[in-house]
Amino acid sequence: MPKYYTRVCNFHFGKSSLKKIKEKKSLPLNGNPLISFDSFELITKTKKKIVQLDQINRLRHDIKKKVKKDLELVTKKKKFKKLNLNNHPIIMGVLNLTPDSFSDGGQYNNKSSGYTRAIYLFNKGCDILDIGGESTRPGSKEVKIDIEWKRIKDILKKLSKLNKFISVDTRKSEIMSKSLNYKISLINDVSGLSHDPDTIDLLRRSNSPFVIHHMKGVPENMQKKPKYKNVVLEIYDFFERKIKQLRENGIKHNNIILDPGIGFGKDLKHNITILNNISIFHTLGFPVMLGVSRKRFIKDISGNNDSKERLGGTISSCLSSMMQGVQILRVHDVNEVNQAIKVFKSLN
Repeated sequence: MPKYYTRVCNFHFGKSSLKKIKEKKSLPLNGNPLISFDSFELITKTKKKIVQLDQINRLRHDIKKKVKKDLELVTKKKKFKKLNLNNHPIIMGVLNLTPDSFSDGGQYNNKSSGYTRAIYLFNKGCDILDIGGESTRPGSKEVKIDIEWKRIKDILKKLSKLNKFISVDTRKSEIMSKSLNYKISLINDVSGLSHDPDTIDLLRRSNSPFVIHHMKGVPENMQKKPKYKNVVLEIYDFFERKIKQLRENGIKHNNIILDPGIGFGKDLKHNITILNNISIFHTLGFPVMLGVSRKRFIKDISGNNDSKERLGGTISSCLSSMMQGVQILRVHDVNEVNQAIKVFKSLN
């Protein structure tokens, strides 16, 4: 028997969403009545079809049971430590304290400029600040622990006094452990918790919230002709296996975020396919995060209209993702993305 997947689709926002829910024509995403959906795509590895909510009872009994279970996970109100997921979307600001990150390397890698940038991002509406001391751009090599820690420790110490939501972007359990002493609220490991064998045990002992990120390969080789039979379903299955592994290793809390890893072991076609089908990950029952900011796929699509900041492509990708219910957007340009979201919401 084939495995079935449920991807909710055809979303409504604001007053339209409230009206549809009242008429029982749509269901709220995460218990938030300001965003809802009225259809879902039923998917196997060989077929897919759109089904309206009022057609569920026409499905075969076993499929109907599966769909109803999936929709319960999608509609259930999610709670996340220190975050209000009804503030949709949540903005994660990027602060790279590195000399070589792909778009802003060398701009903020000293104590004063890094802290000034952090305060600027918070003032412009950043809900989460993601701080990294190691570049994981395509082709980058691993940085030693002492170098990575030296890059971030001073700013973590200063920011710990502000009672802000701080995330640390690292693949190393030792960096995670040291960072937790400075009141960080989230661990963002782009390796999918697989780079360091001690990471899962540290997460269990600390009970810290974290991101499960998908990456095929490692930064040194991840963009060398990545291949998938079905990129969306393979990432979905990866998340399912990882969540099962975490539960078996004693991590029982639900303070987990899923990030399918745009540009991490994916070519242009893979990235577009993920973005067009991103709402499938809601059925896993956790908040979904996307990092599309300034990434290479924007250049590949825009061609002659590419620019250094890729702000237009970043904003359009963020709005498209928001329209599919993505809860967290990881961006460099917090002010401009926030402006776009406010205008979009006002017009909708």
